[in-house]
Amino acid sequence: MVRAIKEHDAANNSDSAAASGKLTEKIYQHELNKLHVELVKLQQWVVHKGLKVCIVFEGRDGAGKGGTIKAITERVSPRVFRVVALPAPTEREKTQLYIQRYMAHLPAGGEVVIFDRSWYNRAGVERVMGFCTEDQVTRFLQMTPAAERAITDSGIILLKYWLEVSEEEQTRRLQARIDDGRKIWKLSPMDLKSYNRWYDYSRARDEMFKATDTPWAPWFVVRSDDKKRARLNTLSHLLRQIPYEAMPKEKVKLPKRQGDHGYREPEYPFKFVPELTWASDQVVKHR
Repeated sequence: MVRAIKEHDAANNSDSAAASGKLTEKIYQHELNKLHVELVKLQQWVVHKGLKVCIVFEGRDGAGKGGTIKAITERVSPRVFRVVALPAPTEREKTQLYIQRYMAHLPAGGEVVIFDRSWYNRAGVERVMGFCTEDQVTRFLQMTPAAERAITDSGIILLKYWLEVSEEEQTRRLQARIDDGRKIWKLSPMDLKSYNRWYDYSRARDEMFKATDTPWAPWFVVRSDDKKRARLNTLSHLLRQIPYEAMPKEKVKLPKRQGDHGYREPEYPFKFVPELTWASDQVVKHR
């Protein structure tokens, strides 16, 4: 495995007591930058080898799935790392084989597909909120290991992550969404309806793990009360699950620009965006 990942893991696992503390922004950004470099190397390897990678993220509302997915994708190509977050099924899709609409989004060669919630909706939110019958859940839990065996037998690398958040931290995060105008869009009516069903979700999670935690598609659980630590741990773990090598690269040098050959800037009335004065400008001005 790449040395940078080993060094990152050693630093995080050297002191279990320290691991319980919140990471500072400076340390987080430093470690995240190193992991992003490795993710770019992984991306190049996936494309070069034609690998097919499918990553599933599940967890309660407010567990940190979106932030973790953003940490994975913010420095790689969206043409290689593709995020799938399906809306509620249409009337037509409701008549299909349950997993059918998800299958259409599985990766082809040279792709990494990330599911922000997946076919496991049936074992979680659909079950707890009464959107399906218990018979449907039972059939789903019985059939899913075989379906995932077919997925992995086809050559797809399937990784399943469950982000585990505590009751107290979930409450804090959902309350923050109410109080912050930047986050209120994250609080859906479904979040409010499901908030008081903590133990129903716990039972559903336990049964889901028991039925679908298999040798060919195991569940990996990430403690996510500390968002920064959870993101770093997930990225580091993800990189360890897919053997890769740094691709050889040629030294890049910008070519010489062409001559202007008589070109002159036009006297065109461009509609420039106004350049406003910001608070930071005032700080710099008065230094």
